[in-house]
Amino acid sequence: MTKPSQSTGPNSLTAQVEAERHVLGPDFVWGVSTSAYQIEGAAAVDGRGPSVWDHYCRGPGRIADGDSGDVACDHYHRYAEDIALMRELNIRAYRFSVAWPRVLPAGRGAVNEAGLSFYDRLIDGLLAAGIEPWLCLYHWDLPQALQDQGGWINREIAGWFADYAALIGRRFGDRVPHIATFNEPSVFTLFGYGFAWHPPGLTDAAALHQAIHHVNLAHGAGVDALRAHAPRASIGAIHNVQPARPLTPTAGDEAAAGLLDEYWNKAFPEPQILGHYPPALARLIEPHVQAGDMERICRKVDWLGVNHYSPLYARAAEGAPLGFAWADAPDNVPKTQMGWQVDTNAFRDVLIVLDRRYRLPIYVLENGAGAADKLDPSGNVVDLERVGYLAVYQAALHAAIAAGADVRGYFVWSLLDNFEWGSGYGNRFGLIYVDYPTQRRIPKASAHWYANVIRAIRAPGNLEVDPGSGPSGRPDRET
Repeated sequence: MTKPSQSTGPNSLTAQVEAERHVLGPDFVWGVSTSAYQIEGAAAVDGRGPSVWDHYCRGPGRIADGDSGDVACDHYHRYAEDIALMRELNIRAYRFSVAWPRVLPAGRGAVNEAGLSFYDRLIDGLLAAGIEPWLCLYHWDLPQALQDQGGWINREIAGWFADYAALIGRRFGDRVPHIATFNEPSVFTLFGYGFAWHPPGLTDAAALHQAIHHVNLAHGAGVDALRAHAPRASIGAIHNVQPARPLTPTAGDEAAAGLLDEYWNKAFPEPQILGHYPPALARLIEPHVQAGDMERICRKVDWLGVNHYSPLYARAAEGAPLGFAWADAPDNVPKTQMGWQVDTNAFRDVLIVLDRRYRLPIYVLENGAGAADKLDPSGNVVDLERVGYLAVYQAALHAAIAAGADVRGYFVWSLLDNFEWGSGYGNRFGLIYVDYPTQRRIPKASAHWYANVIRAIRAPGNLEVDPGSGPSGRPDRET
């Protein structure tokens, strides 16, 4: 990875701004992303029902340090402070998710007005601050009451999700210009039903294939409900797309990588946009497909959301239930602190390939780097490695656009340090440091850097920009 001092000084930022102005249009969207369970907290407040993550976190040994999202960043009570921070940092768009169990505690039926009112306040606050709200219906927190009825392996869930989408569309569709049905369906299905790393904690190939198909049916039903009840909204879905590579150049590892690619990168956008499953999965999912299903799934969407962090690796493993096993990235490649490979060419190529295959406007809705950030003696976080990561990945984004990819926005994951699923609170992705015992928010060097990039690009003629690291020290110092 490029050393921070080589990629974050004033001269390099000026060059980056000039390049961005040349490549990006004036309407390019600069934003940040979060999700409900990871930041809201208030897990048993104002009528919220339990989610599958509330239940899963109670299991011993499942989450690092026994952590949960019970309190998280307390965004439910501190949303106004977080909006003010976004405004100070020049953030132009905020992608968040609605907690299904907060607005429908049992997943369907009785509506929780207190939950809906929270999102009213959040959305109105964003609009008042000049920040565009981007709403995601589902970021993994299924109501536990629906899981008790089979969850994603119950075909009826497509109708339950459509009813939920209709409720959200009716309530917020007049104020939210962009709505996504799902975030990273490949992750919560594969990890939840194939590898037991997420709720409901199963290793059941048949259940996985049912869940994949039913999530796709729910997507199609959700799009139809949003079209009916939020006719002004621009609708899409968000997919985590990362190249699947063989650990070694052997036939077995190459076949394993091909399977991982279908499960991770193609199980959802292929049927949702093109109307068919990829070949190997099609044979496995076929027993669960009923007449007319593919037409129900393949509904017109307006944009493609893409999350990207790093390539993935697979290897052959005798007896592996899905035909592949996960592998760590090779030792000789650059990595972030948390061990994810840094490969900007992969990011550039993904964007170009997706543009040519699906012919939809693309919004990058997650990109970022995790680290074990700590406050320095002066009370700041000078996260130059993250600044370097964001700089080189944004350069790859520009290269993809210059090559013709229709990319219209870029969102950093994440606004805040937060609950990071199985790793709990030890791994931090935020532009803003959260001191969890006090809930104090402290913008990191990366937050100031990102704010200055956005400010400079949106203010032609003013290239006297400072990458910024807060009150402490030089932004281009060595770590």
